[in-house]
Amino acid sequence: MKKIAGPLALALPLLLAASLASAAPTEKKKGGGDSFIQLPTLTATIVRGNGRRGVLTVDVGLDIPDATLRQRASISIPILRDAFTQSLSIYAPSVAAGAPPKPDLIADELQRATDRTLGRPGAQVLLGTILEN
Repeated sequence: MKKIAGPLALALPLLLAASLASAAPTEKKKGGGDSFIQLPTLTATIVRGNGRRGVLTVDVGLDIPDATLRQRASISIPILRDAFTQSLSIYAPSVAAGAPPKPDLIADELQRATDRTLGRPGAQVLLGTILEN
């Protein structure tokens, strides 16, 4: 095996590193397009059919086409999350024991909380998975 000498020996590791860096995957969004913001999963306590307590889990995202409002929402994620958690905490006890949650009611409550928190309409609440454990 021949040894590579001179400047080529120094340049080869740099070229390999550059090609590996360009091949490395970039961070991808969980879902949606550029106007989509995924929020952390929300939870609230519910009463199950057998009288025991359970957990209502909701995946929520926001579709915000307006860049200015999307920037405001990105900055306000902790406030939005708090408003959503409060809305779910008010809704959850109203679910009849053993009855499934109602996505339309949840979406309406979260949409009102979104509009109130951001100060104007323009962000569409999108629900993902709703689980009752």
